[in-house]
Amino acid sequence: MRKPEPDLTRPFLAQAGRVLQEIYLPRIACCLHLLSQEEIWWRPNAASNSVGNLVLHLNGNVRQWIIAGLGGAPDTRQRDLEFQERGSISRRALLARLRRTVVEACRVLAHLSASDLARAYSIQGFRESGLEAVYHVTEHFSHHAGQIILAAKLLRGKPLDFTHLPGEKKRRKKARSLPAV
Repeated sequence: MRKPEPDLTRPFLAQAGRVLQEIYLPRIACCLHLLSQEEIWWRPNAASNSVGNLVLHLNGNVRQWIIAGLGGAPDTRQRDLEFQERGSISRRALLARLRRTVVEACRVLAHLSASDLARAYSIQGFRESGLEAVYHVTEHFSHHAGQIILAAKLLRGKPLDFTHLPGEKKRRKKARSLPAV
């Protein structure tokens, strides 16, 4: 007789929330604190987005896909506006908005069930399962967090010391203690 498969719903959703709230949000916050207001809104060229635009975009994506799409809140996202902003939003306001959104999304994730993950949703014109939506948001958040980290490194010209693998010697006395991913 075959053993029943374990239910991975809770571990999957907990990991998604951890990735958003405990890994990438703190890294984005660190980058925002390192950059001046001018640097947050700097664009290397017309085809690129600023760090500020990326933060607005992450906020819109998480809100649309998790809070509205899976949680049932109204979808009020205006995606094009996320990329049109040119600097009137302060670092503090950007970070506060993203933090609120991630916390709210984590609340939605904590209440989802296996049935919710299996169910089909219509989000941003796509037909996706709840599982696909959660996976999309975490990988999308990771992708743009990486762009924000790269921009901060380029503008600051120094390592950010986010990753320290087990057994690796610390390079600096004040190394950040964020988990490796």
